[in-house]
Amino acid sequence: MLSAGEIAAGVRARALRAANVVAAALERIERADPDLCAFVEVWGEEALRRAGEVDTRLDRRGADPSLPLAGVPIAVKGRHGLRAADALLAAGCVAVGATSVPGPGTPWQTWGLGAGGRTVNPWRADRTPGGSSAGAAAAVAAGLVPLATGGDGAGSVRIPAAWCGVVGLKTTRGRLPSGDRTGLTVRGVLARSARDAELWWRTEAREPVPAPVPLPVTAVWSPDLGFAGPDPEPVALARAAVERLVVAGVLRLVRPRTPVRLADPGPAWLALRTPGADPAGAHRVRAVNDRRLADLFAGADLLLTPTAPTAPHGHEGPGDRYSTALTWAFNLSGHPALSLPAGVGDDGCPAGLQLVARHGREALLLAVAREAEAREAEAREAEAREAEAREAG
Repeated sequence: MLSAGEIAAGVRARALRAANVVAAALERIERADPDLCAFVEVWGEEALRRAGEVDTRLDRRGADPSLPLAGVPIAVKGRHGLRAADALLAAGCVAVGATSVPGPGTPWQTWGLGAGGRTVNPWRADRTPGGSSAGAAAAVAAGLVPLATGGDGAGSVRIPAAWCGVVGLKTTRGRLPSGDRTGLTVRGVLARSARDAELWWRTEAREPVPAPVPLPVTAVWSPDLGFAGPDPEPVALARAAVERLVVAGVLRLVRPRTPVRLADPGPAWLALRTPGADPAGAHRVRAVNDRRLADLFAGADLLLTPTAPTAPHGHEGPGDRYSTALTWAFNLSGHPALSLPAGVGDDGCPAGLQLVARHGREALLLAVAREAEAREAEAREAEAREAEAREAG
């Protein structure tokens, strides 16, 4: 499937028709979603009408600069997701449907309930895709759409991104509008590439093309943030991804001035989410972690961790493990964070590497993710050439 950038460039140049691109996406959804269950609603007729309007506008005006995402089919999180998609629609995107979120009756949120049943992980049907942006991650990972919107209150973009092997970006608190009274939930995106995630970010934040980032970028590695108890395999996969980026010259690991030991944000997060709870303790935890993170970022550009402490769990639930152990600290602190694919575990499911930056540094996260993808692609091409040479010899 073409990337969002390739689709937009083709539609704007009139090498592609938005109506044909959207029709192909709807065909993929019709074919795959009975098994995947990533969507709660599919808006076929409305999507084709909207795509036709994009084509008509471009036929009349040529390569309209006000449509940088012309004809890109997107999915939105939940039945009310269009409320947060105004900028994308104005840029020429076509919403094809609403993706699944967790169903009622359970406190755990790392799963999804689509129109046809529980949402499955495209890598293994007996595993969850994560959540709460469950259908968004599954739809992007399965190639149904190149972009899907998400919301991240405790890891709801980053965890499914990690478990489905796609890119997931959580924005800085306050950078984009959010209706969450606590300020914990912010907008995010799930994409098949960092470059497409950057298109989403530039559209939403109205930011220009960023200047190149000098490499290597300094980073601190922490497997557990000082309090979490992650399983060995997600840690090993994330650490191996870090080492590849160090060898490729994208990152330079530095030793923090003090060990990375955040206060466990769980009780504070839950207190802020519970009506009537005393927030004083939560504010103390937030203040402690804010000071420790400020000290860390005074000496490094990035903080690196595994995205999730475990592999994807089955549909019966996560048990007593918090899948949010490594993510919700940054909803409490408000820092932007990105999950980057880090490899595949022994169970055949992906894992993620989480990158965290200073407030407002989404462009840095995306630049590092782009460089990581480029180096991975170069390594795959080199391996393919070596294999061909061995066969020829």
